[in-house]
Amino acid sequence: MTSTVSSGPAFRAADLGTLAVIAWSGEGPDGNGDVPFLLAYSMGDSPAGPEAAEAAVRGLLETNGLTVGTTVHDAAGRPRFPVSLLVEAGQAVVTMPLLNAQCSVPPEWLAAAEARKSAYFLFTTRVWPDATPGSPVTEKELEEFVGSEETLLASAHCLLPIRRVRA
Repeated sequence: MTSTVSSGPAFRAADLGTLAVIAWSGEGPDGNGDVPFLLAYSMGDSPAGPEAAEAAVRGLLETNGLTVGTTVHDAAGRPRFPVSLLVEAGQAVVTMPLLNAQCSVPPEWLAAAEARKSAYFLFTTRVWPDATPGSPVTEKELEEFVGSEETLLASAHCLLPIRRVRA
C-alpha cells in the first residue's frame, strides 16, 4: 500500500503581495483594561492574484507551525516560538522566519503593551485591499474587517511577549 503525505500549501514569497501591519488597542475580553493588538495582512496585490496571496500567507503560517482558526498560540516561555515582537522607539517589529514587518504604534498602544507585557497578534490569510499602508483606516473599517468571523477564522492568533532592546 502506498500513501501520499501532503505538506500543505507551498509557500511562495512572490505571491504574498504587499504585506502590512496595523496596530490598535481596545478593551480585552478579560475586562482588565486595554489590549495592544497587531494585525498582519496582505493587500492581495500579488501578480498571481488575491487567491495566490491568501495561499501564500497560509503557506507561510503553516511553514512556521502556526494554525489558522481559533487556537491562540501563547509564545510566553517558548524560546523557539517562530514569531517574536520587539517594541522600541514607538515601533512594533514582528519577526518570523522569512518575514520582518514594522509599524508605528500609537501612545495608547504603547501604554497597553507596557501594562500587559504582551500583545495579541493576528496574521490573516484574508486579503484586505482597501487598507493601504500609510493611509488612515477608520475605526469602523477596522472593526468591520477584524471583527468579522471570516477574518478571525482565517487568522493565526498569537499572544506575543514584548521584547525590548537591551542596554
